[in-house]
Amino acid sequence: MRTINVADVTQSVREMCIEANHFLAEDMDRAMKRAAEEERAPLGRQILCQLQDNLKIAGEDMIPICQDTGMAVIFLEIGQEVHFEGGLLEAAVNEGVRQGYTVGYLRKSVVGDPIIRENTKDNTPAVIHYEMVSGDQVRITVAPKGFGSENMSRVFMLKPADGIEGVKHAILTAVKDAGPNACPPMVVGVGIGGTFEKCALMAKKALTRPVDRHSEIPYVRELEEEMLQKINQTGIGPGGLGGTTTALAVNINTYPTHIAGLPVAVNICCHVNRHVTRVI
Repeated sequence: MRTINVADVTQSVREMCIEANHFLAEDMDRAMKRAAEEERAPLGRQILCQLQDNLKIAGEDMIPICQDTGMAVIFLEIGQEVHFEGGLLEAAVNEGVRQGYTVGYLRKSVVGDPIIRENTKDNTPAVIHYEMVSGDQVRITVAPKGFGSENMSRVFMLKPADGIEGVKHAILTAVKDAGPNACPPMVVGVGIGGTFEKCALMAKKALTRPVDRHSEIPYVRELEEEMLQKINQTGIGPGGLGGTTTALAVNINTYPTHIAGLPVAVNICCHVNRHVTRVI
C-alpha cells in the first residue's frame, strides 16, 4: 500500500490546468505542423499558418491558446494499492482547478446551475471520471473542454441492424452538422457500444489518446483511417473556409453492448484538443 497526500494531487492539477491552456500537447503540435505542410487549398493553408502563429505567441507570452479555456474534465486512473490522506480526493481536484484557473488568469466559464446560470467565479466544479486500476500510482489527465466543439457532439442510439455502415453514417452526420462551429481542423472522438452514458464517456476519453496512435483492434484501426479520409473529403476545411484538412484524427473506443442496441457517441474537439497527463 502506498500513501499519497491529496495536496500532491491539488498541485499537479493546478499546474496541468495552466499547462494545457498555454501549450499544445506534443501529439497535437506534430499534427498541426503536418497539416500546414499537407493542406492543398491556399486559403486552408493560410488559416493553418495563422493558427501556428497564434500558438507560437501563446507559448512565448503565456497567453491562453484559446479564449475559451474550457470546463475542466479530469480523468483519474487510481491504482488500487493507493491510499489517500489529507482530505477528500474530489475536493483536492477541485481545489487544483480553482487555483489553476485563478493563478493562471484563465477564463472562468462554469455556472453553478444550468438554469439559474450564476458563474462560480473559479471554474469549479470540474467533471471528474474515476477508474480503478492495478498498481500504486495515480494517472491524472486534465482535458479542458471548450463548448464551441462540445455543443456539436452527438449520441446516436442505433439498431444492431444498422451495423458498421450505420456507425459510419452517424460519424459523418455529426461532423457535417458541426461544420465550422467546432473550430476545425477537429479531432473526432468516437465511442461505440456499452450504454447511452458509456459510449459518451468513451468518446470523451478517446480525445485524450495521442492523435498519431491508432486502436490496436484491426477493424477499428481501419475504421479510424477510413473515417478520417471521408471527413477530410467533406471540404469543410480549416476554420470552415474550405480545404483538405477538416480533421486531424478520428479516435475510436469500443465496449461490449446489449444484443438489442448499438450506441454511438461522437465527441468533437477543436484544433487545440487540450490534454495533459501526469503520473503520481
